[in-house]
Amino acid sequence: MSDELREQSIGELFGRLSQQLSTLISQEIELAKSELREKGKRAGAGAGLIGGGGLLGLGAFGALTTTLILVLATFLDAWLAALIVTVVYGAGAAVLAMSGKKKVQAVGSPMPEQTIETLKEDAQWAKTQLRSDSR
Repeated sequence: MSDELREQSIGELFGRLSQQLSTLISQEIELAKSELREKGKRAGAGAGLIGGGGLLGLGAFGALTTTLILVLATFLDAWLAALIVTVVYGAGAAVLAMSGKKKVQAVGSPMPEQTIETLKEDAQWAKTQLRSDSR
């Protein structure tokens, strides 16, 4: 330990430590903000590409639907062909929606329960440490 530190009172040392911790935390927060901004820019570009792909996929689905109706229309009236394709799509949508609902319900609460429990344990440990250090 340097002579300068030995000459300071405990109050001065704690004040200095508090100031340094505050500076460190501020710097870490700024680093996190910068990192999140950069990742956000990259994620935004990726999301735009996904959106474009989704739009083209929707167009392809519409073209497929038209093709199915036209194929069925060679054997049936056009309105009946369109109705059959609509009913098949509706049934598929219902099955997917029900399956998705079951999976979402199976997840349970969206709260990070394990992390919350760990934080409670950490807080209890810190309290115990403070009590034993003050003795």
